[in-house]
Amino acid sequence: MQPPFLAPVVRAMAALFMLLAAAPLATAHAKAPACSSSTAGMPVLHYHTARVDGVELFYREAGPAAAPTVLLLHGFPTSSHMFRNLIPAIADCYHVIAPDYPGFGESAAPDHTTFAYTFGHYADLMDGLLGQLGAKQYAMYVMDYGAPVGYRLALKHPERVTALIVQNGNAYEEGLKAFWDPIKAYWADGSKAHRDALSFLVAPETTKFQYTDGVADVTRIDPDNWSHDQALLDRPGNKDIQLDLFHDYGSNVPLYPQFQAFFREKKPPTLIVWGKNDKIFPADGAGPYLRDLPDAEVHMIDTGHFALEDKADVMVPLIHDFLDRKLAPQ
Repeated sequence: MQPPFLAPVVRAMAALFMLLAAAPLATAHAKAPACSSSTAGMPVLHYHTARVDGVELFYREAGPAAAPTVLLLHGFPTSSHMFRNLIPAIADCYHVIAPDYPGFGESAAPDHTTFAYTFGHYADLMDGLLGQLGAKQYAMYVMDYGAPVGYRLALKHPERVTALIVQNGNAYEEGLKAFWDPIKAYWADGSKAHRDALSFLVAPETTKFQYTDGVADVTRIDPDNWSHDQALLDRPGNKDIQLDLFHDYGSNVPLYPQFQAFFREKKPPTLIVWGKNDKIFPADGAGPYLRDLPDAEVHMIDTGHFALEDKADVMVPLIHDFLDRKLAPQ
């Protein structure tokens, strides 16, 4: 039986032992990262279709549902297919959603005479999809067409954007160089002649050009890319879908001041990973971001338009590190 005078001593020693035992755990918890990719298993990708405003939208999804969401918005003439290698590389720690716009990839492609192929409509549909998925906040990776789609979405819900990753996505007139001259002519009058003159933009040689131009080592580029994209471009009616979008791209330019105001006012953490040899969205379009986002992290990558295809080994660590630093655990 324990002498009464020892009881306070025993209680004090027990309390001290519990405190010392808990201290290392508390310290370790404070220093532990939100996610450790080295211990995570291989993420599983899921391929879904959702009906939004009457149209079937395909999207890829991976990663923990409770983790911060990263929305991947693709460019022309591809689809969420362009993110097939990036998704598993970041879905260890993040909830990744990568949709296809109507007329692209596996999403529906309604006839262009009955469906509005506009960037405003795309932004509305992406907003509806995110609403169905319960994504109330999201970082956005925007590329090519994904930039005006994403920035229009940001204007609708500026409070939802947690970060930006920009890859060859324009928001400044300095970025619309010689490549855009025939498209600007179409914007100016909408004539059949100027529309027909843009047919080369959906031709096989142009699709291949987008993947190979500006690339130092083309053996890094999977030729399945342009075969995959061209097969979808060649579907009946798809050429007219793309020509409608080339014309509507002009509607984004008057919104550039609003996009830039969003950057200045909301100052989302921003990573720019830009293929500096791109002739479609050249390096001239990257620098102006710093006028409105002076703290943006800028990396000019020695490659072309689809930078992820040959420079994922450079870009993925930059992207994962950026997300790890800028997205607080949910």
